[in-house]
Amino acid sequence: MPAYHSSFLEPPMVIGNTAVLPLKTQFRGPAPPQINDQDIIDEALYYFKANVFFRTYEIKSEADRLLIYITLYITECLKKLQRCSNKNQAVNEMKTLAISRFDIPGDSGFPLNSVYSKPANQSEADLLKAYLTQVRQEVGMRVCEKVFGEDGRPSKWWLCFAKKKFMDKSLSGPGQ
Repeated sequence: MPAYHSSFLEPPMVIGNTAVLPLKTQFRGPAPPQINDQDIIDEALYYFKANVFFRTYEIKSEADRLLIYITLYITECLKKLQRCSNKNQAVNEMKTLAISRFDIPGDSGFPLNSVYSKPANQSEADLLKAYLTQVRQEVGMRVCEKVFGEDGRPSKWWLCFAKKKFMDKSLSGPGQ
C-alpha cells in the first residue's frame, strides 16, 4: 500500500523545494489566506495515522515536502502532549513548542537535508522560517483540539502515535 500524498499540486510559491501553501489560520505570518474548505494542515492530520507507519516516502511534489514536515511536527506535538493532563496546559505547551528554536532546510541540524534544498538567500530563509513558525502554531492548536476533544481529557487514540517515527526521523535532536 503506498503512502498518501498531498493533493495541493500547484503551490503559489516555492522556497528551495518546499511549497508555501495557503492556510486557514488565526496566527499572523506570511502564509496566503486559504479560500477552500481544506488546507495542507487538515490533509496532514487526516493522513497522519496512516502515513506515520511508513519508513520511506516517495516525494511527488513540493507540497509533499511540507506534508512530511507537518507529519514530523505532529509527532513532536504528541510527545509533548503525553505529559499534559488538561487542555489549558496542552495549549501552553503547544505555544511554547511552536516558537522555540528550530532548524530549517539547509541548517546543519535539520534531519532531512538530503530531500530538502536550502533557500537561495537569507530573505528566502527568513520567509521560510516565518512560514514554518506560522504552520507550527496552527498545527499545535489543531492537534490540541484533536487530542483534547470536547470532554477535555486526552485521547489515547492519538497519544498512542507519540512514539512512532515517520521515515525513522525526528525534528528534535537525540535525547530530547
